Amino acid sequence: MTDQPTVSALPAFATIALVIDAALDALVAQGTLPAGLPRAAVTCEPPRDPAHGDIATNAAMVLAKPAGTNPRALAALLTAELGKDQRIVSAEIAGPGFINLRLADGVWLDELRLIAATGADYGRSTLGQGSVVNVEYVSANPTGPMHMGHCRGAVVGDALATLLAFAGHRVVKEYYVNDAGAQVDVLARSAHVRYREALGHEVGEIPAGLYPGDYLIPVGEQLAAEFGERYAAAPEEEWLVLFRTRAVAAMLVMIRSDLALLGIHHDLFSSEAELQASGKVDEAEAWLRAHDLVYDGVLEAPKGKTLEDWEAVELPLFRSTRFGDDQDRPIRKSNGAWTYFGADLAYHFQKAQNADALVDIWGADHAGTVKRIKAAVAALTGAEGHAPKPFEIKLVQMVQLLRDGEPVKMSKRSGTFVTLADVVSEVGKDVVRFTMLTRKPDAQMDFDFAKVVEASKDNPVFYVQYAHARICRNIAKGADEGFAPAAEHLDLLGEEELALIKLAAQFPRQVEAAAAAREPHRIAFFLHDLASAFHSFYNLGNDRPEKRFIVGQDAAVSNARLFLASHIGQVIRNGLALLGVEAAQEL
Repeated sequence: MTDQPTVSALPAFATIALVIDAALDALVAQGTLPAGLPRAAVTCEPPRDPAHGDIATNAAMVLAKPAGTNPRALAALLTAELGKDQRIVSAEIAGPGFINLRLADGVWLDELRLIAATGADYGRSTLGQGSVVNVEYVSANPTGPMHMGHCRGAVVGDALATLLAFAGHRVVKEYYVNDAGAQVDVLARSAHVRYREALGHEVGEIPAGLYPGDYLIPVGEQLAAEFGERYAAAPEEEWLVLFRTRAVAAMLVMIRSDLALLGIHHDLFSSEAELQASGKVDEAEAWLRAHDLVYDGVLEAPKGKTLEDWEAVELPLFRSTRFGDDQDRPIRKSNGAWTYFGADLAYHFQKAQNADALVDIWGADHAGTVKRIKAAVAALTGAEGHAPKPFEIKLVQMVQLLRDGEPVKMSKRSGTFVTLADVVSEVGKDVVRFTMLTRKPDAQMDFDFAKVVEASKDNPVFYVQYAHARICRNIAKGADEGFAPAAEHLDLLGEEELALIKLAAQFPRQVEAAAAAREPHRIAFFLHDLASAFHSFYNLGNDRPEKRFIVGQDAAVSNARLFLASHIGQVIRNGLALLGVEAAQEL
């Protein structure tokens, strides 16, 4: 905490964190506190009950034991030192040794001025110190358009990438193209049916096991225009690779277009097929063998199998049990082909070479593979005495689509699911993105078309956007009456207004906490709380005209309150920007 910018340039919570740090330094200088105690666990945060004060710290609680004293005794020394700072009105000991601080009103008015001065950068952090984080998300099989099963992970990953960049990381947004598995051969065969259909052949119903969606019709037409009858009756080995390549390319164009509807653009698309062709998987296996992390062995028979229906085959096995997995895992199949795990292991090996930390956003149906891939990454990045690179996997639950409580039917275009494009077309990008972040990603979610556009306080999308629209409307109304946001008389703001500033002042620490936890939904939760507080203050004016934003002909109070409203609006805009949502000017 010692090498920080000047206090006046920092948000309120960071400022008081420095004050606490300085008070601890003073106790060290006095000899009442040992030097060199680690302070990483010292917090500076709002108390659970606002009635207890503005800021609470656990400094005495976490430092007492290593200092050889008891928390309340250390808290008494610390409160005496903190009380010397003019920004702190009172410092009180609570419970076993927590310290509650009340700050001078000027601290919060300075925070409002800081929001005004920094604008769109308010809340931006240097927490990441430029470290590179690879965020891989979506990574759907390139076999069709995006559907709502992909949507939630896409939004979570994209919002997380934006959040991490705002918190001072350099971020690589990556999409892993699974174009080497059996599913792309099925895609090629499906495209061949549409190709024959485009040539005028009678194809009947799309055969079971192939992709039936109409989205492959243009692919078939393009192939027919280019090749004519050349491959219509040809054996599969003559056209499979060609049709697979063309179909995957067409699907990626469609996928990029669908993601763009949500404002999502990846920095990098990595091909599984290219990874294998380049020999990267072989390199990973060789490296692991050299470090005794892969060996040739035989797996135990699966439970329920008898010796008659199970054959012992020697396979290259990764020693994942060393890293907490329940058994070692094969990286190749008995036919020599790579297992999905083997290819995935090499892919992460490649990613880790160009990043300081990795984050994967996966569907909850992949939960069973989390332990083994984490073990692999720990092995690959933590060998030879190195600390393993941070690697997190965020699981995202599916979304159930409803309309007035009833399940939504599939899309004709896709053949099996409702497309993302259809949903965005109906309710809009901002509604989709915000809604996907209104619950923790690992919690089940219902997306009801009627409810997500409902003009109700029970709809968090509307509730937050309505707060911003109200602010815009009041500023416009003030302009019509000759008023404008101004900071000259902020001392006229009262207790209710200060409470609103205190909540807004939590935004910078919310950014850092959400980035550190890799949880962008925290920003959505914070925005809902801020919007709720704003609406509550706004509604005070219904019963108390003196609390309205525009008060008669009182320019001083009106301009000060419009200044407050304007910069609460700025915080809402900053938070929405992290979620990839535009702030509504009117509703």
